[in-house]
Amino acid sequence: MQQNNPASKINTLYLKEIQMYQTPEQLVAINKANLETAVKFAGVALHGAERILDLQVKATRTAIADGVETAKAIAAVKDVQQFAALKDNIAQPSIEKATAYAKSLYDVTTATQAEFGKLIEEQVAEYNKLVVATLDRMSKNAPAGSEVAIAAVKSGITAVNSAYENVSKVAKQFAEVSQSNFETVAKQAINGTKKAARKA
Repeated sequence: MQQNNPASKINTLYLKEIQMYQTPEQLVAINKANLETAVKFAGVALHGAERILDLQVKATRTAIADGVETAKAIAAVKDVQQFAALKDNIAQPSIEKATAYAKSLYDVTTATQAEFGKLIEEQVAEYNKLVVATLDRMSKNAPAGSEVAIAAVKSGITAVNSAYENVSKVAKQFAEVSQSNFETVAKQAINGTKKAARKA
C-alpha cells in the first residue's frame, strides 16, 4: 500500500535525487584532493631540482674560477720544483671541493626524498582514515553477523599500517647510517690526500 502512496513515491524520488547529487560532489572532492596531492608532489620535485640546479651552477662557477687560477699558476711556473709544489697545492683543494659537492648533492637528494616520504606517509594515513570511515558506514548498514568480517578487515588494515611504520623506521635508520658512512668516507678521502701531500 505504501508503494502506491504518492508521498512515498516523492520521498523515494527525492532520496534518489540526493544520492545522484552527492556522488558528483564526492567525485569533485576526490579529484580536488588528488590534484592538491599532485601539486604537492610536483612542488617537492621542483624544489629539489631547483636546489640541485643551484648547487650545480655554484660548482660550475667555482670550477671555472679554479681552472683560471690553475692556468695562471701553471703559466707562472719557472722550474720542475715549482711545478711539483703546485701539483700538491692544486690537488688538495680540488678533492675537498669535489667531496663537498658530493656531500651537498647527497644532502639535497636525501632532503627531497624525506619530503616525498613525508607526503607519502600523509597520503597513507589519509587513505587509511577514509577506508576505516567507509567500513564504519558499511557496518551500520551491513547484515547481522558481518561484524566479524569488518573487524577482520580493520585488523588487517592495522597490521598493514604497523608493517608500513616498521618499514619506514628501518628506511629512516638506513638513511641515517648511510649519511654517517658517507661523511666518514668523505673525511677519510680528504685526510688521505692531506697525508699523501705531506709525504710528497
